[in-house]
Amino acid sequence: MSAGTITPVHRGTASEHDHRRRLIAVFAVTQTVAYGAMIQAFTALLIPMTDALGVSRTEITVAATISTLIGALAALPVGTLLDRYGGRVLMTTGSGIGVAAVVLWSQAHSLVQLYLAFVLIGLALAMSTYEAAFAVLVVATDARHRDGAIVAVTMICGLATSFYYLLAGWLETQLGWRATLLVLAGVLALALPAHWWAVPGRSAHLTRVAQRSGVPIGDALRDAHFWLMVVAFVAQSGSTSAFLLMMMTYFRDVGYSAAVAGALPLTVGVAQIGSRLALAPLARRFGMTTVTACTFAIQGLGLVSLPLAGTSLPLTLVCVTAFGLGYGTSVVARPSIVAGAFGVARFASIIAVMTVPIALSRAGTPLAAAWLSDWRFLVLTGTASLIAASALVPVARTSGAVAVAPEKVAG
Repeated sequence: MSAGTITPVHRGTASEHDHRRRLIAVFAVTQTVAYGAMIQAFTALLIPMTDALGVSRTEITVAATISTLIGALAALPVGTLLDRYGGRVLMTTGSGIGVAAVVLWSQAHSLVQLYLAFVLIGLALAMSTYEAAFAVLVVATDARHRDGAIVAVTMICGLATSFYYLLAGWLETQLGWRATLLVLAGVLALALPAHWWAVPGRSAHLTRVAQRSGVPIGDALRDAHFWLMVVAFVAQSGSTSAFLLMMMTYFRDVGYSAAVAGALPLTVGVAQIGSRLALAPLARRFGMTTVTACTFAIQGLGLVSLPLAGTSLPLTLVCVTAFGLGYGTSVVARPSIVAGAFGVARFASIIAVMTVPIALSRAGTPLAAAWLSDWRFLVLTGTASLIAASALVPVARTSGAVAVAPEKVAG
């Protein structure tokens, strides 16, 4: 597979280096406050919301499913807009929608109001979080710095968002869940000026796209390796989404105190940092796809083993760490593998096609997990991760044949 003619890219200037560092710093902050307010807060506040609205956990969990489905519907148009215009207006607008959505969520007194808020949250997540940020980074950075930029953003965000479980839980005990959401919405508002300041506008985006290589979206869709990647990341994303949503509730149900259940997710953040620090050197030696397949297998084994841990804290920490290793790798691996295989010029559109089934998996798997509720949901999510690892094996074996040639650097 070829990405077509490769246009030489000039060696980065000091201003390009400064711009890359600014993007990394801004995205590390904006992604943290966005995921913290719209994802982690939902998990931390699930029980008090259930009690306040007088409904079941499954009915509350439907809100997250609605959000994910809206994200799936928005993925293709968002990807097209990112390829054509860049991310400045789109990400800034998405952050504004996110603030409004969290405020609306805080005022929900019925399931209908809650579901409406999460329609907006789904749109905001599609426009302003990782998918959009990665599309901006892939175009704004050259191949040598691409993985490092993504690792830096996700490493900081992965750890920082883990503290949102504790923060949201503590704020809920002090202020109640509604006021907690208002506080988080106020913090999220910082993303609006940050995105407008740091994200390249249309002119800068189109200039960079003209200097990059990439296959047309139709060619990518006809490549068997693309669909193996889809299977892998669909299964992995469903597994990850379900466990992140249910883990605090599961730990409470098996007998851990609220404090311990709120602290255990920190292990995920620490494990993410470890996996991402090790990812670049391991990928250089063994290949990104091979390393990713191995970590997905480790995650699957950790999840299917977690029911056996019971309330043994050391064993629980081992299993949660295994999950964190796979989760930490997957966030970086998908944009890296896709950009390496299919180039950058149509990256946002190609990855958006993959995002649609991934979003459907993220929507359906948490519902199944909430319905199963007990140890069976861990078997379900663990098996999904093992399927993901298996799907990447043939891709890893032929990765040298499918990878796009690296971008040339003018001397």
